[in-house]
Amino acid sequence: MKQVLFIDRDGTILVEPEDEQIDSFEKFQFVPGVIRNLHFIRTHLDFEFVMVSNQDGLGTDSYPEETFWPTHNLMLQTLKGEGIEFDDILIDRSFPEDNLPTRKPGTGMLTKYMQGNYDLENSYVIGDRETDAKLAENLGCKSLILSDELDWNRIAEILFAGERTASVRRTTKETDIDISLCLDGTGKSDINTGLGFFDHMLEQIAKHGSIDLKIHVKGDLNVDEHHTIEDTGIALGECIGKALGDKRGIERYGMIACVP
Repeated sequence: MKQVLFIDRDGTILVEPEDEQIDSFEKFQFVPGVIRNLHFIRTHLDFEFVMVSNQDGLGTDSYPEETFWPTHNLMLQTLKGEGIEFDDILIDRSFPEDNLPTRKPGTGMLTKYMQGNYDLENSYVIGDRETDAKLAENLGCKSLILSDELDWNRIAEILFAGERTASVRRTTKETDIDISLCLDGTGKSDINTGLGFFDHMLEQIAKHGSIDLKIHVKGDLNVDEHHTIEDTGIALGECIGKALGDKRGIERYGMIACVP
């Protein structure tokens, strides 16, 4: 089954101006990193590319066709020159007040992708608005919404290597351990093992590894500390292993005399 990237246009491929209409070359600007990363995704992964865009009132006096197509075609030509072509381009021309099913987050333009030949569960909507996230929900796929924390570099990483998150719950007679982590985090930690110095050392893993890490432990500290420390290490190693998955994109180097 085919996987699809449903990609928004304005605000996702092209920078969206304040008036929300890219109707002149003065307003024409690509979102940083989009060309490089779309090329990487297109050449390394097997997604169909489908552009899905709302263009309010296109073809009416408020947005004449002759002001839309020159910049739109320039965008397509530029992307094609970098090896990026869309398998389908879907543009809804209605106004929000029209409430048409073809307008995002409605799925009226996307019915052929919902008829069983596509792996929507492992497909994505890439956009910059809540309507894009809602479209993904309506399609039954995932969403990647551009923000200060999620740029095109990070989107390409997620699509290539996966979302490297995991959780592990380990319960024995001596300990009850709950761990969750995101390997591509910012260094946030929420750690409580009942051992202050051990908490401090685990926090360093999160901070210096830029890993978001939550570890909550209830252990038999009335007996000894070693069960808590040993079982936490086992559970943390298991959790990291799960988050790494097939380890795609990880490289290593060896040092003989020097590192170039």
